[in-house]
Amino acid sequence: MASTTQDPAEIAKFSALAAEWWNPQGPFGALHRLNPLRLRYIRDRAVAHLGTSASQPLRGVAALDLGCGGGLVSAPLARMGASVLGVDASAEAIGAARAYAEQAGLSITYKLATAEALAESGAQFDLVTALEIVEHVADVVMFLSTAVTLVRPGGLLILSTINRTAKARALAIVGAERVLKWAPEGTHDYDKLVRPEEVRAATPGLRWDEPVGLSYEPIGRGWTLSSDIDVNYMMSGFKPLT
Repeated sequence: MASTTQDPAEIAKFSALAAEWWNPQGPFGALHRLNPLRLRYIRDRAVAHLGTSASQPLRGVAALDLGCGGGLVSAPLARMGASVLGVDASAEAIGAARAYAEQAGLSITYKLATAEALAESGAQFDLVTALEIVEHVADVVMFLSTAVTLVRPGGLLILSTINRTAKARALAIVGAERVLKWAPEGTHDYDKLVRPEEVRAATPGLRWDEPVGLSYEPIGRGWTLSSDIDVNYMMSGFKPLT
């Protein structure tokens, strides 16, 4: 097992694109288009498991955004009322996140750190998000088990990633990167993709809801939540009080 979750090649890849985080037409455009669905899912899971209200879904919630990048999720979490800490291993991404938060007048704490370094401090949160990050770490089992320790009893871990299936290889790698150019070619390594059952196996301390798919319909509705988890999916894991 690796002694760190950091993958230097992945960090360098995203650091080089840091100036483009908030450009909806740039290399992170696909995440911008996915964001409304991801945030709706987070909102609904918070209301269901944390007992918050639909009108103020994250009021009073201490949230950690692991692998926050330029803050595409951290910022909306703060707007929904959460007290947000965003961490990333890329100094350039953290710089972009801080710049956006300052411009938008949002009070968000950003820190250049790894999940394991944060866990060593004993910090815990009501909500931990790990969106589009597990497929980019050096040791996914270590990352997930560390993320669990960062969730307080009664809290949630929410992740989104790409399934390791032939359909995902065809659509999320060949189609999205090489044909549609939704992301720079080489963004994803098929062998590093993670299946839902592997997430569950690495996190025995959590009670997971069934995964939900994020599907793209080119004619009509665009991105939608669905039962098809063969490509993109989200999962919510609840940490019992005892």
